[in-house]
Amino acid sequence: MALVKARGLFRVSQLVTDTITLNARSITLGSLRHTAAEQTNPNTDAQPPPQIDSKFKEEVDKLNKEVTSLNEKNTELLDKYKRSLADGENLRNRLTKQISDAKIFGIQGFCKDLLDVADVLSKATESVPKEEITDQNPHLKSLYEGLMMTEAQLQNVFKRHGLEPVDPLNEKFDPNFHEALFQQEVEGKSPGSVVVVSKIGYKLHDRVIRPALVGVSK
Repeated sequence: MALVKARGLFRVSQLVTDTITLNARSITLGSLRHTAAEQTNPNTDAQPPPQIDSKFKEEVDKLNKEVTSLNEKNTELLDKYKRSLADGENLRNRLTKQISDAKIFGIQGFCKDLLDVADVLSKATESVPKEEITDQNPHLKSLYEGLMMTEAQLQNVFKRHGLEPVDPLNEKFDPNFHEALFQQEVEGKSPGSVVVVSKIGYKLHDRVIRPALVGVSK
């Protein structure tokens, strides 16, 4: 029994040895043929099979298309990014101007209401007979002085907040600042000159909030 097993192992060993020998001979023969081919045609490069060459070209074409597509998308995104930056800058400038205008002109409505108070004070001081403002009439004198002080203080407040009067007497008529109520011929005045100011106007930081009501020469 042991002899049979030994013979079997010996045969297997021989088969393995023969197989290794045949493989070695095949490899050697292949190497010799390859070397001979290289010696016969030393400048001839090995060419890949047609199937591999075709697949390689397909992959290259596919990659080129992907690169082109990515470049187009990159250009489009870059353009959108630049437009977004420009829009953001324009929006920031608009908001900055709106905030600045709100700070400057936020009191415009309040100023318009105070102009009526200024008009009343001005009319009150103008209506007081100047010849009666004497020490013999102390009550009227005190009242007049109080009105003048109040009017002066109100004008100082206006000036401090950028509200300035527009009194265009003897100036050239400007429709941006004046409103003509009538025209009349006045000797010695050129046409278009302001000859009468019925009510002075006001401007808030160069923005007219009430035009001056005037009469113009013709």
